[in-house]
Amino acid sequence: MPPALSATGLEKRYGSVHALRGVDIEVGEGQLVGLLGPNGAGKSTLVKIACGLVRPTGGHAQVLGHPAGSLAARSGLGYLPELFRYPDWANGDEVLHLHQRLSGSRGGSAERRELLELVGLADVGDRKVEEMSKGMQQRLGLAQALIGEPKLLLLDEPTSALDPAGRIAVRALLEELRRRGIAVLLNSHLLSEVELVCDHVVIIAKGATVASGTPADLARQSGVEIETAAGVRKFAQATRDDVPRIVAELVAAGEQIYDVTVVRSTLEEVYLEAIAGSQP
Repeated sequence: MPPALSATGLEKRYGSVHALRGVDIEVGEGQLVGLLGPNGAGKSTLVKIACGLVRPTGGHAQVLGHPAGSLAARSGLGYLPELFRYPDWANGDEVLHLHQRLSGSRGGSAERRELLELVGLADVGDRKVEEMSKGMQQRLGLAQALIGEPKLLLLDEPTSALDPAGRIAVRALLEELRRRGIAVLLNSHLLSEVELVCDHVVIIAKGATVASGTPADLARQSGVEIETAAGVRKFAQATRDDVPRIVAELVAAGEQIYDVTVVRSTLEEVYLEAIAGSQP
C-alpha cells in the first residue's frame, strides 16, 4: 500500500515569497501526523497542495499513490478547513446530504446517520446550523470530511472552537479513525493535543522542516528529580541510567527517598527551541 500522503522536495513560491523550501512529509496508513509551525510557516500551503487547490513550484506530492489534485487523489481524501461555513438555514442532515451529492457518495441516509452518531450529533441532525454552537458546527465539519469513507483526512485546527470536553471527544474520534486505518494530517496550534494523539510530528518554519519525529523521540531527557525528606533534589545532567547510583548514594548518606522522576522536555519546549533555531 502506498502512503496516504507523500511529499518530496515540496517547494512553492508566490512571487518573491518562498512559502515552502523543499519540505518532505509522509503519512502512512492509519497514522496520525501533527503539522506544527508558526503563522506563515507554510502549513496551509502544504495542505492546499495535498488537496490539489495549489500547484507546487517544485517537488511533488501524492495522495494514495496518485498525483495530488488528480481525481483519484481527491476521491480518497476528506478535508476540513479552519475557516468553513455552512448555510445557516440548512440542518445537519441536509449539510451532509449536500456534500454527499458534491462528492458522489452513495452512502445515503445510512451514512449520514452513522457519521452524525460518530461525531456526537445523532440527536440534533434536524437542527439548523444557525442554532448550533461553534463546537457543534466543528463536529458537523468533521462528519462532512468523513463522507465517502476517505483514506486520508486533512484537518486544519479541528479543535479550535471546542471546549475541553469537546476536545476530549475529538481525540477519541481520532483514535477511532486510527483504528479504522484512516490516516490524518492534523494542522494545529494546540501542542498538547498533538502530543496526546499524534504518532509523528513535523515542525516547519519559514517553509522548511526544522524538526520531525515521534513525540517521544523529540522530547529529550533533561535530568532527574528525586524527592527526599529534605526536599526535591535536581540532577540536571543525570540520565535514567544514573538513577540507581544516585539513589544508592543518597540512601547511604541517610536520605529518605519518596519519589524519582526522569524529566523529559515537553513538545512545547521542543517546538519553541526548533522555531527559535530557525530565526536569523
